Amino acid sequence: MSAAEPFRIVDRAGAEALVSGVLSSMTALQAVLDAEADHVRAGRLKAGVVAAEPKAALAATYMRQLEAAKSNAVALVRFDPKGVEHLRGAHGAFTAALEANQKVLATARTVCEGLIRNLADDIAKSRAPTGYGATMAPSPYGRGARSGPLVMSRSL
Repeated sequence: MSAAEPFRIVDRAGAEALVSGVLSSMTALQAVLDAEADHVRAGRLKAGVVAAEPKAALAATYMRQLEAAKSNAVALVRFDPKGVEHLRGAHGAFTAALEANQKVLATARTVCEGLIRNLADDIAKSRAPTGYGATMAPSPYGRGARSGPLVMSRSL
């Protein structure tokens, strides 16, 4: 299947080969997504990233095959109707697995952002000078032992 000439199905063997290829890519991609989600759920983020490395290549292959299936939909139904039904069912299960993976990744992202935000707040609190009475703001001129760096706004 090259980008220059579209893939055309002309017989039952071609239809079965395309359905088989799409199912194979979908299964491989789902296995990678499941491994990634399992690692992230367990808190092994580095292992999750390593497990997800082939994800982009598998997703690209799957999308190319899916486009070929869409462009040959009439021929697929004509030459391999049972394969098309099997493909539809497998695609529904794959969509559910993909949504579960996205939820796990979104949850991990939210937790990480919350941890970073809390850490930044704690650091900011520890840098604020303390004194008697109301909390004093740090000096914008960098004077004092605990003041932070001077920040300059370029938008003014």
